[in-house]
Amino acid sequence: MHSFYSIILIDDDPINNLINKRLISKMDLADQVEEFLEAEKALERIEKLNIEENTLILLDINMPVMNGWDFLNEYLKVFQSRKDRIVMLSSSINFQDRQKAKQYSCVEGFIEKPLTPDKFKIIL
Repeated sequence: MHSFYSIILIDDDPINNLINKRLISKMDLADQVEEFLEAEKALERIEKLNIEENTLILLDINMPVMNGWDFLNEYLKVFQSRKDRIVMLSSSINFQDRQKAKQYSCVEGFIEKPLTPDKFKIIL
């Protein structure tokens, strides 16, 4: 049995998404793993997901157009009733980014790239 119905990767780097998707697929943690290079497209997809589906969102901070913080602000505005798990997955080592992530009630953690099986176990 999978831990999640869906895992959504939001990162503007296609290589990071590919590597993370392969890692997650090998770990057999979700029925589906979807990747988005643009946070706006991910919001559109989340809107179509069943509210009861157990979804994990791995979110990068630094992206063009809509960054991770913008995504979180929009997510909280639009999806107040969703219970998705959101984890920041970023190359940022800035302490202020970690502190800012804690201010969002929907964010459950902050992990530095690259994603590894051990780091993923922390999420679980």
